[in-house]
Amino acid sequence: MQKTIIIGDIHGCHSELMELCDRAAITDGDLVVSVGDLVDRGPDPGAVIDFFRARKNAIVICGNHERKHVRGVFSYSQQVTREQLGPGRYADDVRWMSTLPYHWERPDVRVVHFGLYPGVPLADVPEEVRAGTTAGEERLTKRFGRRAWWDFYEDATPVVFGHAVFPEPLVVRDRVFGIDTGACHGMRLTGLVLPDRRLVSVPAREDHWKRVRAQWQGAVRRALPWSTMTFDQIDKKLRGLRDTEIGGEGLTHVAAWAEDLRAAIPAVRERLDAEVARLVAEAGDDFGRAAAAHPAASWLQRRRAGRLSDGHLGCPSPAQLVALAHALGITLPASPER
Repeated sequence: MQKTIIIGDIHGCHSELMELCDRAAITDGDLVVSVGDLVDRGPDPGAVIDFFRARKNAIVICGNHERKHVRGVFSYSQQVTREQLGPGRYADDVRWMSTLPYHWERPDVRVVHFGLYPGVPLADVPEEVRAGTTAGEERLTKRFGRRAWWDFYEDATPVVFGHAVFPEPLVVRDRVFGIDTGACHGMRLTGLVLPDRRLVSVPAREDHWKRVRAQWQGAVRRALPWSTMTFDQIDKKLRGLRDTEIGGEGLTHVAAWAEDLRAAIPAVRERLDAEVARLVAEAGDDFGRAAAAHPAASWLQRRRAGRLSDGHLGCPSPAQLVALAHALGITLPASPER
C-alpha cells in the first residue's frame, strides 16, 4: 500500500530530509509532500530542490519563502539562498517555484503552508493566508482575533500545515497537525505518515541558520548592488544585516564608504557651482548650449535652474554621485570593495 509522508518546513536541511525518509521507510513508490519553505536558512537548498524536482511522487506547496523568491522580495535569508544556488541555476529554480500550488488536498487530507478559513474551500482562501505571509497573518488576526485559526477547525478531514514553529508537533483533536518543528534552528524535522497519521521526526544536526548566516555574509555583502542603491536604502540594509548578527568588518567598510561619499558632497557642490559660474561668465546667454557639451550637462542645467538640492545634488545613489564627481574632475570610490 502506498504511504504518504507530509513533511514540515525543510529550509535547506537535506541531510535531515534524507534521514526522515529513511526513518519513515519511504520508498520510491510512496508520495512525499512538502508543506513548503524548502529553501532559506539551511545549508543545502539546492539538494532539497533537486530531490523534489526529480522525484516522480512528490508535491510541494508554495510557502512564504518560495513566494518571496518568486516576487523578488529579498531579506537576508533569500540573499543567502541566491548565493548558495549560484547564478547558473537560481533563475530556473525560481521559475519552478512559481509553478507551485498554494494548497493540496484529497479526500483524506488537506495541506497548506500555514493558514485557512475553517469552512471555506481552500481555493477561496487568499493566497497570502495560505502561504503565511505577513499580510496573510494580518488577515487571520482580523478574522479570528488573538485565537488561532485551528481553534475553529471542525471539519472531519485532517489538515496539515507548517510555518509556525512548535517545539513538538501540534496535534488538535486528531484533525489539525502543525509540523514545523524548527529543523533549520537546530530542533527537529517532522513528518506525518498517512494513512495511519503517524508522526515521525529526526533531530537537526545543528543550528544550521546560525552557521549559514555567518558563513555567507561575505558573499551576500559582495553581491549586493551597493552602488546603485540609494543612500537611504544602504542605511536600511546595513541596519537589517546588523540585526541578523552578521555585522563585522565587511559592513563597517561599507558604512565608512557611504559616509565618505556623503562627506564629499560639499566639495562636489562647490565644484559644480564653480562650473555653473564659469559657463555663465564665458557663455552668457548661450549657457544652455555650453552646458550641453559638458560631461556634467544635466546637473549644470538643473543647478542653474534651482532644481538640485544642496543635500544630494540630484544624486540619491552612490553611482550617480560618483558619476557627477567624475564629470567635474573629482575621483570618488565607486564601490566599497577593497
